[in-house]
Amino acid sequence: MPRLTRTFLCLIWPLPLCALVAGCASELLSTVDVAEGWANNSVNAVAFRKNSLVTHGDTQYIAFYDQQRRVVLGKRALGTGSWQLQLMPYSGNAADAHNSISIMVDGAGFLHMAWDHHNGALRYVRALAPGALALGAPMPMTGADETAVSYPEFHRLPDGDLLFCYRNGASGRGDLVINRYDVASGAWTRLHSDLVSGEGQRNAYWQSVVDRHGTVHLSWVWRESPDVASNHDMAYARSRDGGRTWERSNGQPYRLPITAASAEYAARIAQNSELINQTSMAADSQGNPYIASYWRQAGSLVPQYQVLYQRGGAWQRLALDFRSTPFSLSGQGTKAIPIARPQILIDPLPGAGAGRPAGLLVFRDQERGSKVSVVTIADFDAGRWAVRDLGQASVGAWEPSFDTELWRRDGELDLFVQDVRQADAEGSADGAPSMVRVLQWKPRRAAPLRKD
Repeated sequence: MPRLTRTFLCLIWPLPLCALVAGCASELLSTVDVAEGWANNSVNAVAFRKNSLVTHGDTQYIAFYDQQRRVVLGKRALGTGSWQLQLMPYSGNAADAHNSISIMVDGAGFLHMAWDHHNGALRYVRALAPGALALGAPMPMTGADETAVSYPEFHRLPDGDLLFCYRNGASGRGDLVINRYDVASGAWTRLHSDLVSGEGQRNAYWQSVVDRHGTVHLSWVWRESPDVASNHDMAYARSRDGGRTWERSNGQPYRLPITAASAEYAARIAQNSELINQTSMAADSQGNPYIASYWRQAGSLVPQYQVLYQRGGAWQRLALDFRSTPFSLSGQGTKAIPIARPQILIDPLPGAGAGRPAGLLVFRDQERGSKVSVVTIADFDAGRWAVRDLGQASVGAWEPSFDTELWRRDGELDLFVQDVRQADAEGSADGAPSMVRVLQWKPRRAAPLRKD
């Protein structure tokens, strides 16, 4: 039986900021054990999983690899610690940390899963019935451009349809493909075979989010070669019709495909700046985009977490300069990095738009003992933020992924957490499995911040 642990914290707003917020109250933080999973690398705990956890109605689903690299699916009723787990007849090359599992539930309640991709054939299945863990046989989506798939991710639209994004091609020479699933017909169609084109010279490493209005926000760094050191710049596009047409942040339509020359840039960042790829995005109640990443500013040796965001039609940057340890990104494959790619979340609760948007940036940093840590951002424009840990145990090489649907609907943050290891350049450690857990946290803003 999974174990449910609870502690009460007054953590969400640091004391200097509590004075700015009415009704700062204790928060409930809980951890639910699921089962032991593969921990020889970070394949279960990479930031680009969309999703590791997903909620539909009152049911939450989870997916991970076990120690034999087999796919395990599970579900539970929200608010309980009891998981129904099912071992699937599928396995994956879990020794390659790219080959993560992504799941989503469509508007009719059918679970969809894609897994085991790194420049290989599409592996996709969906449930046999609404709410079921039993899956059908692997199938194609459209049958086109499905032999060199990487980084699959699902996004649910407000009408219950799904988007499926992936890279077709290889590092340094790939294109962004987007399919759409129609709940009514139960069929996939191709929206774009080449939405963001590397023109055979580079490829886009992207992050995306669907906001509460249904706008799809997309941002990406360019990579010029398989070497991560060649990452550069941060570009942006959005779609207000479910991924069909795309535009810049000022509403000017893009002529597709988007290229390095035609893209809008939220920031210009040089190569060899320790700029990481595949991080996260969010949007506030007004539809303003936020992009979280890390890189090293010119003249500094220390990579820092950064948030790019729009305010009044202009791109702004919030530098979270709390780190002190230098490191360098270079080479190919999954890297052993002392910090995690971050997740950015913007307060989705009713009334949040009445004041300045607040945010959370979830991360892991070797400087802090590799714990689950969070930056609480009370005011982006004024630069009011503070850093703290959500636990004392090390999570190794963990990167955060979370239940996007639960956060968007209820403002509750459920994180997939596992203590994992990661050897450099796609290496695999030799160790025992570790417990997969769900860390549950419901931040609360009782009232919007007062304006200065």
